[in-house]
Amino acid sequence: MQLASDLVDRLPGVILVTGGSGFIGSAFLLSLVPQLPGVRFVNADRLTYAANPLSLQSLEGNPNYAFRLLDIAEPMDVERVFEEERPDWVVHFAAESHVDRSILGPAEFVRTNVVGTFNLLEAARKRWASSGHLFHHISTDEVFGSLGETGKFSETTPYDPSSPYSASKAASDHLAMAYHRTYGLPVRITNCSNNYGPRQNPEKMIPTMILAAADGRALPVYGEGKNVRDWLYVDDHIDAIWQVATRGRNGETYCVGGDCERTNLDLVRALCGVVDRRLGRPEGAGLKQITFVPDRPGHDFRYAIDTSKIERELGWKAMHSFERGLDATVAWYLRNPEWIASARARA
Repeated sequence: MQLASDLVDRLPGVILVTGGSGFIGSAFLLSLVPQLPGVRFVNADRLTYAANPLSLQSLEGNPNYAFRLLDIAEPMDVERVFEEERPDWVVHFAAESHVDRSILGPAEFVRTNVVGTFNLLEAARKRWASSGHLFHHISTDEVFGSLGETGKFSETTPYDPSSPYSASKAASDHLAMAYHRTYGLPVRITNCSNNYGPRQNPEKMIPTMILAAADGRALPVYGEGKNVRDWLYVDDHIDAIWQVATRGRNGETYCVGGDCERTNLDLVRALCGVVDRRLGRPEGAGLKQITFVPDRPGHDFRYAIDTSKIERELGWKAMHSFERGLDATVAWYLRNPEWIASARARA
């Protein structure tokens, strides 16, 4: 991602990045820390199973990067980091995000996603009395529920969450926007479609399938594999976040998608083809590993994002094709066994 030169004079002194050791947060830091030596980036992360310190190894020692081990659901932790670091911006990635885990244990999702977001908003409200601040809340399209065969989610779609995960994210969205309307806090929200790319936790769908396909294990597909998702390459998402942070409007929501709808079965088939090619296996070898398993409760049928607002207002558009993004993702997982072993050990 190339940064526009006209933004340099308007950049903050300190950006607090919550969940920076996770999948999307690490992509944000890896992209921006080297490009903005005049901005101090503070990565606040609890280092749960979904985080991986190896993701940010290349940033260790950078004078404009710092790591703070903390739990956003603990108000004293949040108060302390605000007092000591005095952030101008908060870019809030930290969240519990796995739907299956939310079905088995919803309490942790409420604790982190709702209480944690509340603590951050409160700390910002108490300290931000002047201009130059930003609270950018990263959210998901899952808050909108499920689509039928046609239509797309947009910024005006009513909320209709289906799982404890999406309900907790919906609650945090509402809290963030309420703090803007009630207290004037400079809040912006992005709701993104399914992300994929390097450094995503192996429990998520695409890395799960890549690693199982490479190992010759079964590739479990829910139901008949007809559920549809809009896939967004993580680097495109980071670009969208930066455009909203630097050019967007306070009190606004922006939907971010990859314009890349695939059924789960079509996704797995495409992934098998890339793995087969990269491992030098016969064409179609991976397809024999596909197996169908019972569907999960409350499984949304289809997600799709209308990106016309962010395209029209900010000039953003996803640049990675599905084929290019999937190939880069498979290649990364096949050549990073140390990272995978570390992630599995943490889980």
